[in-house]
Amino acid sequence: MAVLRLDLLDPLISGNKWFKLSHHLRAAQDSGASGVISLGGAHSNHLHALAAAGKRFNFRTIGLLRGHPQQTPTVADLQAFGMQLHWLGYAGYRARHAPEFWLPWLADYPEFYPVPEGGGGLSGALGCMCLVSQVREQLASLGWDNYDAWWLAAGTGTTLAGLLLGEAAAHPVHAALAVPADHGVEQQVQAIVEAAAMPIGPYHLHAACRGGFAKVDAELLGFMQAAEAEGGVPLEPLYTAKALMALRQQVEAGYFARGSRLVFVHTGGLQGRAAALMQHP
Repeated sequence: MAVLRLDLLDPLISGNKWFKLSHHLRAAQDSGASGVISLGGAHSNHLHALAAAGKRFNFRTIGLLRGHPQQTPTVADLQAFGMQLHWLGYAGYRARHAPEFWLPWLADYPEFYPVPEGGGGLSGALGCMCLVSQVREQLASLGWDNYDAWWLAAGTGTTLAGLLLGEAAAHPVHAALAVPADHGVEQQVQAIVEAAAMPIGPYHLHAACRGGFAKVDAELLGFMQAAEAEGGVPLEPLYTAKALMALRQQVEAGYFARGSRLVFVHTGGLQGRAAALMQHP
């Protein structure tokens, strides 16, 4: 197995977030927007990366947050980066997929460019397409002439969709679901590839949320600690550790043929590691 270390790209605009935001921010700039408005939770890697980008590149950011006001390390960073926060409650956040959701917000902030939750949608996926060429350019350094499949964590399915578009049916992509099956990952992936009108190959979704998004248990934490000690690669328990644990389970079950060459995508998100571990000592 080879690990694509997206966590090493940038300390703040980390992992796949750099790629998912790239097309969105270019579109915002081209539109003449004065800032960007988006959604996420109190531990959101996406909002953290967006707020950091706003501070670094000098544009305003607004975050619409799930639930009621609370102070977390991520929220403290969002405030330090200058992001303006609005708390939606839980019912308000559940309405984010309604067609009229954005209308009042864009009326209040007409010069802001809206970005979907998690940097999703076709623009987010198009930003992730280049990961395929980046991996192929590095194969020779591994002594590989090819690979058999991809494996990554999925929250919205945007990076998964980007890999499918970049592969154009050349290699299958496996996604370990960090969210329950009813969160609509498959529907979001299908919507993106239909909008792109490009050929895609097979992909497979594997249950990995271990009881729900952000659910962490002793077995997972023990696995993460052992994996970090053995491999020297830092993980976090909400996405990367769950994805790697699910991969180990599939390998042990004989899902992949012996000698298969897999590319595991480290999607970053280490900024949320401390808070997750504080809640589950």
